Amino acid sequence: MLLLLATFASAQSTCKEQCVKTYRYGYNGMELIATSPKETIIVSTYNSKLSIKEDIANKVYQYYWDELRNNDSGPVTVTIDGDFAKVTGKCIVTKKGKLTAVEFHFEKIEWPNGITELYRMHQG
Repeated sequence: MLLLLATFASAQSTCKEQCVKTYRYGYNGMELIATSPKETIIVSTYNSKLSIKEDIANKVYQYYWDELRNNDSGPVTVTIDGDFAKVTGKCIVTKKGKLTAVEFHFEKIEWPNGITELYRMHQG
């Protein structure tokens, strides 16, 4: 019995340091629209967390500008180091005329406190 309690206590303290959780509901929508005479870029996030979606959208835009703007791309797995968390997801770029759509689909969020959240599609 004492061994069982010690194992349980050990597992609980480990989860505080590093723990993997799942979430099923995230926010979807346009986060950023950037225009120039040559093009309009729309950055959308999917399955995002409310507290970090704007920060991640801005960093996805910068990643697009630095790495992906010269061609259609999709889907590419990208890790974005945000101000509040590191996010890994799929980035899809679609161009049509002067319009460029950049989609970022959250898959994994690594928080500084050691918790990792994985997005799982709601089935129901």
